[in-house]
Amino acid sequence: MASERARGFIRFDHGVASGDPLADRVILWTHARRSRTNLPLVLRWEVSLDARFRRIVSSGWVKAGPETGYTAKVDATGLRPGHLYFYRFRTLLAVSPVGITRTLPAQGVERVKLAVFSCSNYPAGYFHAYGQAVRAGAEYALHLGDYIYEYGADGYASEDAQALGRTSRPSNEIVTLDDYRQRYAQYRSDPDLKQLHARLPMIAIWDDHEIANDTWSDGAENHDETTEGPFSNRVNAALRAYHEWMPIRTPDRTDLRKIYRSFDFGGLLSLHMLETRLVGREEPVTLLDLVNPATAASAATALASPRRQMLGNEQLDWLSAQMAGSSARWQVLGQQVLMGRMEFPVSILQALNPSDTSPEAQAAGAKAISDYLGAKATAALNPAALTPVQQALLNPQINPRLGYNLDAWDGYPAAREILLGTAAAMGKRLVVLAGDTHNAWHNDLTLMDGTKVGEEFATSSVSSPGLEEYLVTIPPAQTASIFRGVIDSLRYCETARRGYLMMEFSPEAASGTWYLLDTVKSSAHAIGAAHTATFSA
Repeated sequence: MASERARGFIRFDHGVASGDPLADRVILWTHARRSRTNLPLVLRWEVSLDARFRRIVSSGWVKAGPETGYTAKVDATGLRPGHLYFYRFRTLLAVSPVGITRTLPAQGVERVKLAVFSCSNYPAGYFHAYGQAVRAGAEYALHLGDYIYEYGADGYASEDAQALGRTSRPSNEIVTLDDYRQRYAQYRSDPDLKQLHARLPMIAIWDDHEIANDTWSDGAENHDETTEGPFSNRVNAALRAYHEWMPIRTPDRTDLRKIYRSFDFGGLLSLHMLETRLVGREEPVTLLDLVNPATAASAATALASPRRQMLGNEQLDWLSAQMAGSSARWQVLGQQVLMGRMEFPVSILQALNPSDTSPEAQAAGAKAISDYLGAKATAALNPAALTPVQQALLNPQINPRLGYNLDAWDGYPAAREILLGTAAAMGKRLVVLAGDTHNAWHNDLTLMDGTKVGEEFATSSVSSPGLEEYLVTIPPAQTASIFRGVIDSLRYCETARRGYLMMEFSPEAASGTWYLLDTVKSSAHAIGAAHTATFSA
């Protein structure tokens, strides 16, 4: 009876988690709170070779107190490469759930399986993808950002939240440290996310919504300093909460923005996690500015500037050194936004405005697409038959191609060219992982002259809606066909379903399989392997 009362008194409501594994250590995490007091807790943490904790191999003490929002993290050392371990936290009478973690493999490993996630929006639907990845046999989890969303209860993708019992807390848009802590606590109450964290070590990086929509180094589209205060205050609150709630190793405690770090998987792959939001990113150029005659020239100059930054020089130098010093078979970039050239002609971009879903706008967009693809087909089959109008559509001086999403690497072309050129000059086998768009993509990565450098595998979202919510009058299969028809480097896309990406690496190949759900709006759901793509070494 005393033990049961103690368990009710000391609560581990958000389970346990592990992350940032290395060959000899791993970060362990929990949240512990007394029910009727704000006093801190001192917890015993234990790592064992068996689930009954008879063979404890590493242990120690850690505090969960108000200064960290009652989260506790520890770097458990003295472990062996490529081993499974059980871990827990406890007090004299209360014990946390037991988690399972894994260290990075030893040299000579032949196969690694990574489950890749992005864009998990609590009010938009259930997090089925997390639980399904555990059951599919993933060894490690990668989260490429938008682990939480910052909007208020009536904000983005919240139309079904009340019916699903997933209304955002707090109800306001999150701005303060307490706001961000409450939002993480709500997300970490999700049973599928708790299961994922309790079963797989996670390597994570933030994107924009952990702070505010379309964040750059000193601002964001979704931040108004006149009503929400200095952007720097919001960033400090958001990053402090992120480092508290995520099972990550903090590389530089004097600068929480510097989250970029590398992981070596037994010489098979080197994973470099990049920060593309706060360290170096300049303010995005908008499509509106590029197509507006009054601003087009200055916007085009800014977009094409050879000094335009995405990573910043310090991070780029770090990445170059990491790749140069790695002899791994694969160099893998874990980062947020699409790196592939997702470029559309201006004639389509001007006609197809995602913010206008009226039947008239959709019809105009469909005609622009049809006209361009018709001209492209005629050029391939019988160039002499091209009409003057079709010739103009295919002339890049008259109808230039621009990235449809300039918040991605298409908005930073010089920075992309430098990064890809660096990998190419080193002769590296490059795989880029991406999220952000809520859709599934597979791209060839090319230099401006068309030289292939590597391949990009981009995961769909866990729950955030994709292009099917914007291109409402175009069937998803037709949307995919349009993208493949316009973008020559695009190998695969799926724009209507949520899920995750399973990456499997071997010395011979890097393969990605997209597992996609039939719904995130019901507890009853089905999932299947929609497509597999292989990049041979």
